[in-house]
Amino acid sequence: MIRVVLPPHLRNLAKAGREVELDVAGEPTLARVLDALEARYPVLLGTVRDRGSGRRRAFVRFYACEEDLSNDPPDTPLPAPVAAGLEPLLIIGAMAGG
Repeated sequence: MIRVVLPPHLRNLAKAGREVELDVAGEPTLARVLDALEARYPVLLGTVRDRGSGRRRAFVRFYACEEDLSNDPPDTPLPAPVAAGLEPLLIIGAMAGG
């Protein structure tokens, strides 16, 4: 079971709680977690990553175990504490401006 913390705007859109738990088949990677998230909450399709290219949206960041995973390849295995359900994967809506 993978724990994912959603930012408020995605939480509201999905009508989900702050943290969701997802079953991920195989070795947990960011791509597989996002596949599971979009399968469970179809309204989130295209909000976290582009539907066509699968690339992360510009103002979305991914963190786990105090590390920024945003620029890691999508099929990189998630840290062991996240894969074990001990730590959550954080999806953060980045802020812009001056």
